[in-house]
Amino acid sequence: MILVHHLNDSRSQRILWLLEELGLEYDIKRYERDSVTHLAPPELLRVHPLGKSPVIEDGSFIIHESGAIIDYLIRKYAGKRLHPTSESPEYEQYMQWLHYAEGSAMLPLLLKVYVDPLGDGGEALQPRINSELDNHLGFVEASLEGKTFLVGELFSAADIQMSFIGEVAGSFSLLHQRPNLMAWIKRLQARPAYQAAITRGGAYRLGKV
Repeated sequence: MILVHHLNDSRSQRILWLLEELGLEYDIKRYERDSVTHLAPPELLRVHPLGKSPVIEDGSFIIHESGAIIDYLIRKYAGKRLHPTSESPEYEQYMQWLHYAEGSAMLPLLLKVYVDPLGDGGEALQPRINSELDNHLGFVEASLEGKTFLVGELFSAADIQMSFIGEVAGSFSLLHQRPNLMAWIKRLQARPAYQAAITRGGAYRLGKV
């Protein structure tokens, strides 16, 4: 049985979603953010040296980092589902999106999360942050033109991984001028497995776009 160390309003929600898409049995150990600081509780340090989520336990394996978790679950349990075959021309595109989410796209969103509360103290950084957000969200918007999902008509684990980018952007009201991104997120959130993961994982404020 897979155990997910799940922190509310975090990247771990997409791991629950992937498990639901794969139809795997899993248990959840829940952790709640501090109501004032919004930081993860110190209890997570017992399972991750940095006190971060998601972390999964699968037998003797303990795996952290959402991209690594998704890659592991796909390789071990997905069979031919939720990814192009490694021989297909779409595979490299799939891998690019899988790594782009945390490798590049998340940084300007994290900067916005941390800098916006500073008010005037963060004003000097805002033009650069907004420029980077326009750059990355514009790239995803253009990449979705004429497509249902990131890899054409194939719903894949790359969509699950990238969904967090769209949802965080949506929480800052950054999708209203990006119709492709908005429609893509709404398609993802309409999936039964997504809804089942919300039910299992609990309230998820980032899901509102």
